[in-house]
Amino acid sequence: MLRSVKDLIGYPIETVDGRIGKVKDALFDDRYWRLRYMVADTGTWLPGKKVLLTPYHLKKLETGWIGNGIKTDLTKDQLEGSPELKTDAPVCMQYEEEYAKYYDLPSYWMDPYLFGGSTVPPGMAAEVTPKSEADRQAHEFRMRQIEGKHLRSAHEILGYDIEANDDSFGHVEDFIIEEENWRLQYLVIDTTNWLPGGSSLIDIGWVEGFDWRNKTAKVDLLRKQIEMAPRFDPFDPVNVDKHQKLYDYYGKPRDYDAPAAPMF
Repeated sequence: MLRSVKDLIGYPIETVDGRIGKVKDALFDDRYWRLRYMVADTGTWLPGKKVLLTPYHLKKLETGWIGNGIKTDLTKDQLEGSPELKTDAPVCMQYEEEYAKYYDLPSYWMDPYLFGGSTVPPGMAAEVTPKSEADRQAHEFRMRQIEGKHLRSAHEILGYDIEANDDSFGHVEDFIIEEENWRLQYLVIDTTNWLPGGSSLIDIGWVEGFDWRNKTAKVDLLRKQIEMAPRFDPFDPVNVDKHQKLYDYYGKPRDYDAPAAPMF
């Protein structure tokens, strides 16, 4: 069964001995398109702490996502001992942390409202300490290392502009995930700023990559293909017939025999 990742964010989380916090984000691997972690915001229970939950500890979605919360097989004590977000941060956070270190900025990436929504405090850019050539090269090396990592934040990417092969068009509205294997199956493109009538659905495998600096998602499609694609209705479930129509329209095969990806 297919589920919306966007809808998942904000769901309350239930341990075996009570409800704590809510889903803050979903982290996925953009090599295998697997969900790797749910980010749990523990709210007033553990103020300021965001912990990681692997799908291994989540119960079947039929028992959690359709109800009033996402159920886990963990106790509160076990969840308290779970790794914090900073132990396996998504690419966007690693970029921002390295950027802050290099330009002597406060850790604004931990609180986007620290400077009234601006990523750089007023006047800070003029106070940057000049860096040596060795520092610059070390910074560029670390940035290249981050480029090679693949853990992405769904919350970060929602809203990214779509960069087609011939034009920029629409933005990322949602991801659709298969609950049986925790694999992202589709990306939902919102085209309402250009076309009336809603959104378009594309196979996640047609996404070539994400650009953190420019906030874009590159897709292997033409603008006209997306413009003319069948409209996607989030209230109308995606079934087998619609799957086939989608691939028939784009003239692209669905790779049912793709190599198995690591689950977690």
